Amino acid sequence: MGDRTIAIDDADEDDGAQLIEGMVQPGERLDKALSHASGLSRERIKALIAQGAVTLDGKALSSGSAKTVGETPFAIAVPAPTPAEAVPQDIPLIIVFEDEHLIVIDKPAGMVVHPAAGNPDGTLVNALLHHCAGQLSGIGGVARPGIVHRIDKDTSGLIVAAKSDLAHEGLARQFADHSIDRAYRAVVKGRPMPPSGTIEGRIGRSSKDRKKMAVLDGGDERGKHAITHFRTLEALHGAALVECTLETGRTHQIRVHMSSIGHALLGDPVYGRSDSRFRPILNRLSFHRQALHAAMLGFIHPASDERIQFSSEIPRDMAELIEELARSN
Repeated sequence: MGDRTIAIDDADEDDGAQLIEGMVQPGERLDKALSHASGLSRERIKALIAQGAVTLDGKALSSGSAKTVGETPFAIAVPAPTPAEAVPQDIPLIIVFEDEHLIVIDKPAGMVVHPAAGNPDGTLVNALLHHCAGQLSGIGGVARPGIVHRIDKDTSGLIVAAKSDLAHEGLARQFADHSIDRAYRAVVKGRPMPPSGTIEGRIGRSSKDRKKMAVLDGGDERGKHAITHFRTLEALHGAALVECTLETGRTHQIRVHMSSIGHALLGDPVYGRSDSRFRPILNRLSFHRQALHAAMLGFIHPASDERIQFSSEIPRDMAELIEELARSN
């Protein structure tokens, strides 16, 4: 679409509203062209058009469906983002990377990502609202971090959150088309044979236990298609350290898939059958979670278009478990 110049002024210094001005280029739908020119998502542009907050060549725009016919000046009056419902809390975070668009966190096991029933606070979102105070551009008009993926409460490791509308849309698109690179480390019962492979199957709610997910029968159209690749990194005493990479991101995907082939994660309270063989070791180490760690995360930065990748060392509790099982081997 060519170079663009955007002026962003404080429309009202007291309430944080902004005026974005620039030029749209010819040949595209207006909502798409305005999205490219302003850095706001198309959905946000559509909402602002409906509010009468977008002008084209000095006239209020009523629809974004028409195509641009020439280089035309625009102005978007972006209201101040409304406060998020969650409460900011000063909770320490391990920050792997941060810029004006996004933040990558190394989440500890035990931290819930998003407030929900039973976990109204103390979550990653609460921590991000405090850490990013004044830096959130208002995703969908709300001052909140954009959570585009989640990892379970008792899974540790890397997670990315958007700070701007542009980043939220770009990251969500990559997760939707499965172009995000994600690799996990897991300690599983037994030693997979063959030592590497691919698990494929639809994941949905278990018909036997609605609190659990399950690999559904071939004829069951419920659930969502899921693909997990695994390879054994180290043989341990009655167990193995494996690397799992995801093509899809379904709820409890690795836990469900590995359990479905007879290699449930150690410590998994939901998908692991009896841990009697490993219980003495788990108790001695006070290890009471699924042995799963999000070790690598890679994606294209939505603003720079550069591919970036981050890694996280296995945390101390999992490392001690692996060492103990390796000594007993």
